[in-house]
Amino acid sequence: MTDHAEHPPSKPPKPSIREPGERNVDAAEVARFQRLAKAWWDPTGDFRPLHQIGPARLTFIRDALTRHFATDTGGRYPLKGLTALDVGCGGGLMSEPLARLGARVTGIDPGEENVAIARDHASAQGLDIDYRATTAESLLAAGETFDAVLALEVVEHVPDVGAFVRTCAGLVRPGGIIVLSTLNRTAKSYALAIVAAEYVLGWLPRGTHQWDRFVTPDELAGHLTAAGLSSPRFRGMVYSPFRDDWSLADDTDVNYLVAAEKPAK
Repeated sequence: MTDHAEHPPSKPPKPSIREPGERNVDAAEVARFQRLAKAWWDPTGDFRPLHQIGPARLTFIRDALTRHFATDTGGRYPLKGLTALDVGCGGGLMSEPLARLGARVTGIDPGEENVAIARDHASAQGLDIDYRATTAESLLAAGETFDAVLALEVVEHVPDVGAFVRTCAGLVRPGGIIVLSTLNRTAKSYALAIVAAEYVLGWLPRGTHQWDRFVTPDELAGHLTAAGLSSPRFRGMVYSPFRDDWSLADDTDVNYLVAAEKPAK
């Protein structure tokens, strides 16, 4: 085990100051996920944890969007008519369920191989999803907006969290909503998400996460507020070893989600 796995850093790094529209991407992170691109849809492979937390994440997203937009929750397509942007979509593990719920989904990722995998898989499922190999900054510069913007398990991989949240907020139309999911920076998250998941159980490739990039709910709430978003609602996700599944809970010590609103003009 490396020194990094034995001793978590004592405090997070100071965020950099980025100009509006400046690319906020860690090239090494993009390259690492591209090397794993063929494993996106293998439920027993390197992305097994994302497959496992998928139902809990989808429940939170569906409930947040239907509550916010007051859509019909009883039908087969509760998100029908809504536009959704999946930032850092990877192979499309969340883009596809959202499309099946009726949303018009755009999925973006800076990794071209990830997007190619996502496109091929969606096509085989008969799903019409607009996948693009691009960044959130590029879409913002083009003036695009969406009813809902999602960034799931992305926050902890970007160099400047504040700048990333501002960019995503700029892509939410007035009256829209943003949903983020990430990892809390606690001793518990270090023990479970890094030491256990990467080094003991092997659920994730070693080096997937850097503990100093984890973000506390208070920090993320501050970034959301600074970006002009309001009414953040947090929920945690917890793992049950007895059921071998994940569920939503009040415990945000490790994995958590948040939904926040953009005021209508």
